[in-house]
Amino acid sequence: MARTNELKYSSVEICAGAGGQAVGLHDAGFKHVALVEIDKDACATLEANVASHEEWNGCRVLREDLNDFDPASLGLRLNERVDLAHERDTLPERNEQAQAGLPRLDLLAGGVPCPPFSAAGKQLGEADERDLFPVMLSLVRSLDPRAVMIENVRGLMDPKFEDYRKRILSELEAMGYVKCLWEVLEAKDYGVPQLRPRSILVAMKSQYEPYFSFQAPEEPLLKTVGAVLHDSMKHRFDAVDDPRAEEAFKRWHEKAQTDVAPTLVGGSKKHGGADLGPTRAKKAWRDLGVCAMGVANEPEKMADPGRDLFADAGPKLTVKQAALIQGFPESWPIGGRKTAAYRQVGNAFPPPVAQAVGERIYQAFEDAAKAGVI
Repeated sequence: MARTNELKYSSVEICAGAGGQAVGLHDAGFKHVALVEIDKDACATLEANVASHEEWNGCRVLREDLNDFDPASLGLRLNERVDLAHERDTLPERNEQAQAGLPRLDLLAGGVPCPPFSAAGKQLGEADERDLFPVMLSLVRSLDPRAVMIENVRGLMDPKFEDYRKRILSELEAMGYVKCLWEVLEAKDYGVPQLRPRSILVAMKSQYEPYFSFQAPEEPLLKTVGAVLHDSMKHRFDAVDDPRAEEAFKRWHEKAQTDVAPTLVGGSKKHGGADLGPTRAKKAWRDLGVCAMGVANEPEKMADPGRDLFADAGPKLTVKQAALIQGFPESWPIGGRKTAAYRQVGNAFPPPVAQAVGERIYQAFEDAAKAGVI
């Protein structure tokens, strides 16, 4: 995965986690003004990666509870809505900020918490205190970006949430936005070696909507677990002096090159250590030659090869390998202790999917500009 466009349009991301969506949008050509996240380990991951890369220069990592977050701290002005000039009288602060010459925001993105809409989270929807859609809509109102992108679990698209989705769209329409996309995208179609369906909402100011188009790949870019993890798994087996290593690697690879992985899950801090999912997922991992009963140590920290590499079901995955399964580049290390790092990875949005959607938003801005729409 590589950046496909000039870093040209500004973005702010909330609920940034370990940076999966941020990496994808960056590679699509969006220059982040800020990444907002509440988890300290995820913030440490973001800070370490942003600070070490000159292309992210100027991006701030803000550890904030969104329920208390003041968007004015971002120093962004409200955009003038060129198609709603009559609002200048009703929203004087819009003119004041515009006259101050503060920068404009092009994209507000975020993966608001999934548990309110996930079967594992009991699907309480707006009755769940973790539902941050109202906060996201409030930020849209305050920051007035040219486009909005929100990702969530597939469960949000269930019929029981139809009225809630309609209310979300109604609020966006009242602020001058038009829905461009609200579909379930499957990560495996974008080169991510994993079954990971995600609900993606894109809404743009009405003047940009005619320039947005999106179509799922006609020929999905399928990659197997074995193809993606071959080199890293070979390195792990080569790092141990054990006569079983060569045969165990071949046995794993024969199984792993047959399919993509089941959905990685990050789990909850309220529960025990990390593993790769519920019973059905564990069986799917076993079919791929992977032991899902825990997460392995990286080769340089491995104290028990029997646990990490030679379980009956096969080797366990390391955090770095789980990140590859999510579509993270190797150049984006995940910080924190093993369990905390794995949870960041398991809860992430695959960067290649974010990049694919981000590129279409970017292109809409480009085409609109060519047409004289500002």
